[in-house]
Amino acid sequence: MCTGQCSRCIGLILIPLAFICIGANLLLIFPNAERKWVHHITLQVWLMGGIIGGGLFILCPGCAAIRAGGKGCCGAGCCGNRCRMLRSVFSSAFGVLGSFYCLVVSATGLGHGPLCMVESGQWEYPFLNLPNGTNYLMNQTMWDTCIEPKDIVMWNVVLFSILLASSSIELVLCTLQTINAVIGVFCGDCRKKNKKGDGD
Repeated sequence: MCTGQCSRCIGLILIPLAFICIGANLLLIFPNAERKWVHHITLQVWLMGGIIGGGLFILCPGCAAIRAGGKGCCGAGCCGNRCRMLRSVFSSAFGVLGSFYCLVVSATGLGHGPLCMVESGQWEYPFLNLPNGTNYLMNQTMWDTCIEPKDIVMWNVVLFSILLASSSIELVLCTLQTINAVIGVFCGDCRKKNKKGDGD
């Protein structure tokens, strides 16, 4: 597969992943899809790892990768699309930073657990300072520690896991696109001058 085709393929995967991250982060802001809990969400949700890091920071390299797989800045084959490939190098490096930010924030969110109301009526992080060897993720009986919002542990675990998985894939793809685009800058996109049918 030539660098142009590879760029387009990576871009077409990155853009849906960015919207998945944005959607997951938005859902985390509204536990159980209810507005009344907005003031009781974790710091990791407010850091907007999915909206900023895995979302907006990825849309730019995703679009740049698709454009790098297009006809070329001056027409098909004139410069092997090197100009767009060069732009994709920088935007993909930008995407690496964004996806890494989302990955770190979501992993921390999973590790700390949700902010919730416990039996004492206080809002706290009940899973933050557990004894060594205790993992709330593997022990679902511990999830009943959180009284309100209802099922908040499941809500956080599922959505932060989606963010963690999506940002991991984004990190790999942005890294691959950075390498692919560097190759494209030096070698072109493998297209022949007489090849037709490649749109922007």
